[in-house]
Amino acid sequence: MVGFVNLIKPENMSSAYVVGGVKYTLKTPCGHMGTLDPMASGVLPIGLGKASRLFPYMLDKEKTYEAVFKFGLETDTLDRTGVTLRETNVIPTISDIEKVLGSFIGDISQIPPKYSAKCVDGKRGYELARKGVDFSLQAKTVTVLDIKAKETEEKNQFKFTIKCKGGTYIRSLARDIGYAVGSLGTMTALCRTQSGIFTLKNGVAVADFKSDANPMRFIIPADEAVNFPKLILTGKQAQRILDGVFENYGFNDGIYRVYNQDEFWGVGEAKDGVLRIKSYVR
Repeated sequence: MVGFVNLIKPENMSSAYVVGGVKYTLKTPCGHMGTLDPMASGVLPIGLGKASRLFPYMLDKEKTYEAVFKFGLETDTLDRTGVTLRETNVIPTISDIEKVLGSFIGDISQIPPKYSAKCVDGKRGYELARKGVDFSLQAKTVTVLDIKAKETEEKNQFKFTIKCKGGTYIRSLARDIGYAVGSLGTMTALCRTQSGIFTLKNGVAVADFKSDANPMRFIIPADEAVNFPKLILTGKQAQRILDGVFENYGFNDGIYRVYNQDEFWGVGEAKDGVLRIKSYVR
């Protein structure tokens, strides 16, 4: 079984638990792309079988989040589940926030939260943080494509719509925007509404997936998850590649979705006319 299921994870459920449910329901190995914290909800793409091999070609895809940031406090986890470390009476207006958002668009430097899966000397950051170990994480460059804010009815809270590339920590944006407006910020809600081709509209709720009489109908074909140009091999070309013979067929340099007739083989890369399959899903 090869393909993807786009699960819509609810709050207060771990990503690992969602994957386990898919494994049990479909009786096939699988894995998820892009962990969502338990407090977060939204799109969680699950790769079935060899489809997980396509994840490296999907990690840099555009993602969209709806988040709520509360100003006036900062927690150790940078979200509502943590312990409050600092507080301030300085609360920004929507105008104050909009004035600084431009500095958070593009390639920006960002320090990941200590409560994250980032490794320090072979240990996960959240493991060290829970033990009270003092450590620091290196800043990394992430890409934010767009960010907008609007007021909410909740005191000191604003809703943000964020489009970014993989690896961006929304909790870190809450912290850094708080600093930029002379306040403190922490994330109180998060929903991932898009991850590449996976959206809330083409997803299925975890409960609905598990209770459906025919959960197979929610499987998205593997080749629909990557949008590289399509390259169809002839029978002879396909057999030569299977035999480990890589000849110059004049293919233009680039990354392709590779097919043997109607069968999707996976993602391949052509260089100097020669094609090599990088991720087989056949």
